[in-house]
Amino acid sequence: MRTAIFFLLFLCAFCAFAYVTSFTPHGYTITQEVTYSVPPDTLFDIMTGNILPWWDHHFSEQPKALYIEPKAGGGFFEIFDDAGHGAKHATVILAERGKTLRMDGPLGLSGRAVQMVSTWQYDPAPGGTKLSLTVNLSGQIDDEWSQRIAKVWNHFLIEQLKPYIESGQWRK
Repeated sequence: MRTAIFFLLFLCAFCAFAYVTSFTPHGYTITQEVTYSVPPDTLFDIMTGNILPWWDHHFSEQPKALYIEPKAGGGFFEIFDDAGHGAKHATVILAERGKTLRMDGPLGLSGRAVQMVSTWQYDPAPGGTKLSLTVNLSGQIDDEWSQRIAKVWNHFLIEQLKPYIESGQWRK
């Protein structure tokens, strides 16, 4: 009996410090299509490997490296410094050069209870490639955040990547 009472008191001591904050999980799908003036394999290559020239959202003010390994099990990495400190923003779960890249990870929403799968589909189009983006996310996301995320994808694909490709800087 004493052991049971001691055990209950022991558990209660830890319970006193725990509290529950609830959230209501939500799910959203964001889609976007953009046509670029390069072939599918070229667009795939520009959107993987070193993406520092066009991807401008990161945790570090000036990351040492920002890259996507375009292979199954690869990652979307941000390396902060020479010591290798950094973040893995997503894991590549499907990679077919010039066809599809799919990643699973929170990207910039690290620290939230979020499941995000981003699929980049590359299809030949007159004069280049039609990129179809589908982002399926669920978890700790409300309507306001879903709209912010949609705007960020528009920023990357239209405001950053498109001018980068059109400028020809990727050829260097």
